[in-house]
Amino acid sequence: MSNEHIYETNIKWIEKRKGLFSAEGMGEFEVATPIQFPGGHPNIWSAEHLYIGAAETCFMTTFLAVAEKSRLEFSAYESKGVGELEPEGRGLVFKKIVLYPKVTIKNEEDRQKTINILEKTARHCVISNSMKNEVVFEAEIVVG
Repeated sequence: MSNEHIYETNIKWIEKRKGLFSAEGMGEFEVATPIQFPGGHPNIWSAEHLYIGAAETCFMTTFLAVAEKSRLEFSAYESKGVGELEPEGRGLVFKKIVLYPKVTIKNEEDRQKTINILEKTARHCVISNSMKNEVVFEAEIVVG
C-alpha cells in the first residue's frame, strides 16, 4: 500500500440547487441544498448529511479494523450520527457531532474489550480527528 493517500471527487451541476456527486469508478448520486435552506430539495443528500456521514463512516471502518486486529467477536454494528448547525459569526457551523455506535457482542466477557476498542477507534478516526468541531461518541454495547 502506498503512503500517499489522495482522494478525488467530482460535482456536476444539474439544475437549481442540485448536482451530481461522483468519484471515478464509484458511480454518482444527487446532492443538493438541504430543505432547511431557501431553494433546498427534500430527500436528496446534502453536504451537511455527507459531513456527518463522513465522521460516522470513518468511525465504523476504523472500529472494524481495530476489532479485527483485536480478534473481537461481535455479531452486529450500527450507528446514528447527529449534528446541529449553530450560528457563529456571519454563518452557521457544526459545533458538535454526536455519534451513537451500537455494537452487539456475543459474550458479556467481551464488554471491557469492546469498550477499549471503541476508545481506540475514537483516538484513531482520521475524519473526526480532522474536524474542527467536537466529535462525541456515545456507544451502546449489547449482548446477543
